[in-house]
Amino acid sequence: MIALALALVLQPRDALGTFGSWGAFRDPSPLRCFAIAKPITRARDAQPFASIATWPGQGVRNQLHIRLSRARAANARVTLAIGERRFELRAGDMDAWAPDPRTDAAVVAAIRDGRSMSVETVSTNGTAFADTYKLGGAATAIDAAALGCAGR
Repeated sequence: MIALALALVLQPRDALGTFGSWGAFRDPSPLRCFAIAKPITRARDAQPFASIATWPGQGVRNQLHIRLSRARAANARVTLAIGERRFELRAGDMDAWAPDPRTDAAVVAAIRDGRSMSVETVSTNGTAFADTYKLGGAATAIDAAALGCAGR
């Protein structure tokens, strides 16, 4: 799982640790720290992931970013499901984010208590799909990423 996260690397990164199916990393410039995982199912061409990032220079903490495994239909909603909780996300063609910091915080709280999460939408060909993630190790990876940028 971490191999995919490493494949996403386009610049030097500091590995902060591997925790279950999640990894934690720090980019030095611009400084950001993040926890990242790939979905359980394998994507053919895309490199989907879920990440929770901290950007100290912008005052951003625990920001959700999802890269979808397929392009979504233009008007398709993107929903993140963690246990009984559902969150509607803002989305581009292949990416999705929480609509505001309050939702980011609620998502992270749900991740800490959850066992798995899925991101559901409809692809450009009209087929519904979901990218599913294991959450074992996610809380520790999120904490490691936050510590990696603490005091910076």
